[in-house]
Amino acid sequence: MTIAVTTALGATACSSDESGPGGPGKDDKPSAAASAPKALTEAQLTAASFTDGQGVGRYTGSEYTLDGPLGDAYTADPAVCQPLVSLAGDVSGHDPAAQVQRKVDIPDEMLGITVDVTLRSYANGEAAEVMKALGTAGRECAGGFTEDRALASAKYLKVEPAEAPGFAAEADEAKAFRFTLLDVKGKLKLYEYLTVVRSGSTTLAFRGEITGTKDIGGIPQDIMTAQWTTFRSV
Repeated sequence: MTIAVTTALGATACSSDESGPGGPGKDDKPSAAASAPKALTEAQLTAASFTDGQGVGRYTGSEYTLDGPLGDAYTADPAVCQPLVSLAGDVSGHDPAAQVQRKVDIPDEMLGITVDVTLRSYANGEAAEVMKALGTAGRECAGGFTEDRALASAKYLKVEPAEAPGFAAEADEAKAFRFTLLDVKGKLKLYEYLTVVRSGSTTLAFRGEITGTKDIGGIPQDIMTAQWTTFRSV
């Protein structure tokens, strides 16, 4: 059974619960949490993620050797912009039930593009709330904000909508952004991209950047499509 079918069955089962022989009355509407699809486990997310060393066109997927990307510890000022910086449980208002992270790059290119791929599942309908917060951040922070790091900060100059992936119509929601920011010295203008797709209780987040001032033009479609295809097929 695929993950997509499993989450759909979870939603159906929850929404069909009845509070008594006669079922819920017209004023006893089930809560969003009760009707939300069941959160996936870490094992399920692992099965749906890139494997270590998996080829994706000219890119290669790998597991993080430590605790994931450094950006997971960064915070935003103002706080409403946080979803654009990191959705990690330690810094976000929504703590995932499980998560799996992968890095996709071209190993031989020291200054090439790097894409952080994170799959997170949420309980009680929080995946939809994460997407709502992401949309609010995109609107409220369009004119820029500050990213606070461990020993420095980076200034985002602009947040703009970016093109959603081709498979977005198959998902429940998808949001994509292009960031223009300054390096920590405040001299070089850099570009990063973030795309987040929701399917049921799970978000698939792709964050792409490059060491240098080149605009990569968006998250490579083959990376996102390969991850989506794997997720849907498990």
